[in-house]
Formats: sequence, structure tokens, C-alpha cells
Amino acid sequence: MRPLTAEDRCDACGAQAYVRVVMPYGEFLFCGHHANQHLEKLREGAVRIQDERDRID
Repeated sequence: MRPLTAEDRCDACGAQAYVRVVMPYGEFLFCGHHANQHLEKLREGAVRIQDERDRID
């Protein structure tokens, strides 16, 4: 899976995405804030999670 870049935007608010959640029916991109809100719920059905929140300053 390719690294997330500044061109990848959060589906919820448009900020830079740091988390990609791949579901059986598609994928979601989240900023750190929205990942904190939604990741636990999505984790159960996720095929893969790419978490790059450690890159947030």
C-alpha cells in the first residue's frame, strides 16, 4: 500500500489524511481527529488499516 501524502484528504473534513481504512466495499481516508473518532468502530469490519498518525507533529 502506498504511503499517504498531502494530496490524500480526509473524507469527513478535507484535512490531510493519516489513516486509510480498507473495507470490503471500499476505503475511507481520515485525518488524525476523525480516525480517533471512528477507527474503533471500523476496525471490526476492516480488511486493512494503514495508520500513519505517528507522522503528525
